[in-house]
This record gives sequence, C-alpha cells and structure tokens, in this order.
Amino acid sequence: MNLGAFVHPTAIIEDAVSLGPGTSVWDNAHLRRGAVVGSDCIIGGKSYLANSVRIGDRCKINAMVYVCSGVSMGDGVMVAAHSTFTNDFYPRACVNDLSALRPSEVDDHTTFTTVQDGVTIGACATISSDIVIGRFAVVAMGAVVTRSVPAYTLVMGSPARPVALVCRCARPLVGLLDGNPPDGDYTCAPCAITYRVRDGGIVSDPLGDGIPIPRMSDPLALDLDHSEGDAATELAG
Repeated sequence: MNLGAFVHPTAIIEDAVSLGPGTSVWDNAHLRRGAVVGSDCIIGGKSYLANSVRIGDRCKINAMVYVCSGVSMGDGVMVAAHSTFTNDFYPRACVNDLSALRPSEVDDHTTFTTVQDGVTIGACATISSDIVIGRFAVVAMGAVVTRSVPAYTLVMGSPARPVALVCRCARPLVGLLDGNPPDGDYTCAPCAITYRVRDGGIVSDPLGDGIPIPRMSDPLALDLDHSEGDAATELAG
C-alpha cells in the first residue's frame, strides 16, 4: 500500500512494493517487487532498490544509490549518492555450463547485510555482504567496507578501518588510530551527550532506550550476529 506517499511520474514502482506515508520517491528511481520502505523516507532520483529490500522510517537514500536484495536498514539511516551494496561472494552471470543466466532474486548464493538505526554511509562507499553496520556508525565517503562495523564508530579507507568513535550527531568523540582510548566517559560538546567507553568501544548511550551496545576487544575482528540486530532491521522470513 502506498497511501500518502509521493511518487514522481518517471519512477518505476513494481507490484507488491510498500511505501509508508510521507515517503517521496523521486525521478527515475526503480523499486523492485516486494521492496518495503517505511514512512517519511526520501528515495533519490535514479536509485535502485532490489527485490525484498527493507528500509525503515525516516531514511534518506540519495541519488543513484544501488541497494541489492538481502539488504535491510533500520530507522534514520542516510545513504549518500553513488553508494553500492553487494550480496554475493562468488558472483557469476551464468550457471557453470553457461547455458542459462543465474537468477537475480534471492537464492542460495545471496548473503545478507543489516544497517542498523542511525547509520550514515558516505558518498561512493561500497558495502560488502554478510555484515552488520552498527547503530549510529559512520562510513566515510569512498570507503570499501569488508567487515562488520561496531556501533558509534567511524570507518574510512579501502578496506575500511575504524578511526574514531562518534556521537549520534556524527562528530568524532575520540580517535582510534593510536589504539584504544582510555576507558571513561566522553562528552560531545555540541550535544552535551556523554558516552561510556570501555575496551575501545562505546558501551553506554543515555539516549539508547535500553538497547545494549556490544562490547568488543578488537573492533577490526568484530563479528556481530545478525540475529541480535535491531528488531526494525530484521529481514522478513
């Protein structure tokens, strides 16, 4: 159902797509069958949402973003222009004997990626598959993300590496390039929000609504379990 949503006349909305009230889909965007977009979202011009993609509420998908099948986003996510998601570790156009195309729909080769609430993904970033990008993390422009990203962490580079812990407003709180910062409380001056840091990660957010933040000893080796993601970011079975 698309009641209360705006769809530009040039956008392509296939059957069984769901758009929440207040959502806008702009020129030449293409939403494939079964895609679900929450309320008050913006889907920018020429962006592509594949079959069964899930987008939460109040998300901004800027122009020319490619979101493949198997991607699920929570609320308040921003994906900047020209960013690309992937979903197959061993991609091929055809079956082994080249007699037929492999399907584009979700199949045994498809891997799944979860983008949790509040995440920002910068322009021209490339996101690998079978990962979780934690709450309020920031992926810098042009980054190539090959591993899961801890919550409240800025990653950059190719491959992307943690460089700082960040506030909900995306401003850096403390750097990580010289190793883990001392355990303690760190305050974002503009927001006056104080976060508790242990073992190189944020473990307490006063606005976190009781949702636990995983602790980790090595952010580079973080392997989050998809089953522990935000409820709003889980793919429908």
